[in-house]
Amino acid sequence: MTHPIPLPHPKQSNTHAVMVSWANRHVQVGGGAPVRIQSMTNTDTANAVETAIQVKALALAGSEMVRITVNNDEAARAVPYIREQLDRMGIDVPLVGDFHYNGHRLLTDFPDCAQALSKYRINPGNVGKGDKRDKQFLQMIEIAARLNKAVRIGVNWGSLDQELLARLMDENSARPQPWDARQVMYEALITSALDSAAQAQEAGLGADRIILSCKVSGVQDLIAVYQSLSQRSRYALHLGLTEAGMGTKGTVASAVALSILLQQGIGDTIRVSLTPEPGEARTQEVVVAAEILQSLGLRSFVPSVTACPGCGRTTSTTFQELAKQIDDFLRQSMPVWRTQYPGVESMKVAVMGCIVNGPGESKHADIGISLPGTGEAPAAPVYIDGEKKLTLRGDAIAQEFQAVVEQYIQQRFATAS
Repeated sequence: MTHPIPLPHPKQSNTHAVMVSWANRHVQVGGGAPVRIQSMTNTDTANAVETAIQVKALALAGSEMVRITVNNDEAARAVPYIREQLDRMGIDVPLVGDFHYNGHRLLTDFPDCAQALSKYRINPGNVGKGDKRDKQFLQMIEIAARLNKAVRIGVNWGSLDQELLARLMDENSARPQPWDARQVMYEALITSALDSAAQAQEAGLGADRIILSCKVSGVQDLIAVYQSLSQRSRYALHLGLTEAGMGTKGTVASAVALSILLQQGIGDTIRVSLTPEPGEARTQEVVVAAEILQSLGLRSFVPSVTACPGCGRTTSTTFQELAKQIDDFLRQSMPVWRTQYPGVESMKVAVMGCIVNGPGESKHADIGISLPGTGEAPAAPVYIDGEKKLTLRGDAIAQEFQAVVEQYIQQRFATAS
């Protein structure tokens, strides 16, 4: 007996819901909400104008929370002005303050900074040593609880609590069968996060205000740590491969690690930590994060463009140029289309290079074009909603097809606004 092949579908996270808010903007993390995209600025936060401009660019690219470094008095003093400028520009994206070493003092000495931020990122390995560690950590937690702010307890293996690690290594050496050193490291990461979360709850911060992360730079390490972490708690989880790298290395490594975990229902927010290549926009990390979620079918952000890779049948580069032109056109138009044409982000466009798969792929898309390959008739049939509607010819095919796409969007999605 033949059984139906199960339809693929990522599992859904069952973590606590956390609300990250600013003014009338409420971003739910966990609790069945869509997986959220986060990014981080690389400007000097003390430069409020430059930072606000980059936050705006990241938000318009699709980042639903933007983290900024708060590392000194000047940065803390600038945070309210950054928030004010964003509000004036109509950018209500929540700001996350990234604190290390001196966050307890900055949040205390600059109450306007503490209020302007929607979430605090606290690294348990960098809040102090010995008796100071608990006191300074709880000082930050108490401010968050009083102001009703969310907190990400973000453990990183590059700045792990060395006292905790030493204790776990001593315990491991006493085992009849000691763990591998890497397994001890995993346990130290998870223990640091869970113990800190428990301490935060005891101090009055609810589970619905806590997000955890245990970030590492190895793909297999990240998968192992988060699989264990997700089994041991119901806190909302932030995923990210720390120091992922530059270009294709960082993109591929992040996509592999995050996709495996997301497919298993692990992860409520993600960040793709790419090192920008010279001249590359900071927003590239947001684009990659959105592509990961969209490729998995978890969310839709921008109409997708299907394009063939080219082969000996496609000696012309016309289909490559057209695919790039259409993709750029769709992405650049989305900031306006999101409000003007609800649902357009789920549209599929096909730009194919020859007759082999061109008509078939075009029929599967909402709108598609099959360009002529080598030796084929110089005609480009256009398919709309699975049916051939017209044929384009001549030197202006690219411009004409773009006009057809725009007309299709107006006719199909305008009624939903």
